[in-house]
Amino acid sequence: MITLASSDIMSWVGSFMWPLFRITALVAAAPIFGARTVPVNVKLAFAVALTLIVAPVLPPSPVVDPLSGEAVLIVINQILIGAAMGLALQLVFAMFVIGGQIMAFQMGLGFASMVDPGSGTQVPVISQFYVIVLTLVFLALDGHLIFIDVVADSFRSLPIGTNGISREGMWALVTWGSNMYAGAVQIALPAIAALLIINLTFGVVTRAAPQFNIFSIGFPVTMVAGFFIMIATLPVILPQIKIQLAASFEFMRTLAGGF
Repeated sequence: MITLASSDIMSWVGSFMWPLFRITALVAAAPIFGARTVPVNVKLAFAVALTLIVAPVLPPSPVVDPLSGEAVLIVINQILIGAAMGLALQLVFAMFVIGGQIMAFQMGLGFASMVDPGSGTQVPVISQFYVIVLTLVFLALDGHLIFIDVVADSFRSLPIGTNGISREGMWALVTWGSNMYAGAVQIALPAIAALLIINLTFGVVTRAAPQFNIFSIGFPVTMVAGFFIMIATLPVILPQIKIQLAASFEFMRTLAGGF
């Protein structure tokens, strides 16, 4: 007769349950995987499947009573770790959304907005264009596979336990958020400079010939020039996407390292 001790049962349950909390929080907070258009049951199924894949290669989980206070602390730490790592990648997508918003307002297309399927909020169509390009590049570079690799490595650098992300790690995440605004300005800077020159030109023309109705041609010229600037800067944006994605994955690994 086979007898199972309670410690063995808790070890087997914990080896799947503790990683599931971290992976579920990471999937819910990450872009693409955690988009609002993705049904909740699909997200949960993906998190469970990912847990089943990485669980056999993870370090041994601590044997803790699931109904104890220590178990609650472990669950909270795993959720915070997963959410922080997902947020680090989400900020890269937000960077291009903000950069597109800046360009849209400069072009006069701030009123042309649509619902972003990822966040469920109204964003300019220019931002949605950059998000689509970013998503395609992310998948083309096997970002989803790198994402899974980062998830598996996080359990080795920051094992399951009562210790989570330190105060320095949280502050580093806040500092990483500032890169979102800096990167957005870098993306929109060519359009800002070019459209500023165009607006200054219109100002000179208006000053030289006040009777000339500059508003009748200024708006379409600015809009068309903005589209040409987008096309001209697209080859520069694509390497920027690779750099930002690589930096985000590296930061996720550092964040999971416990500092």
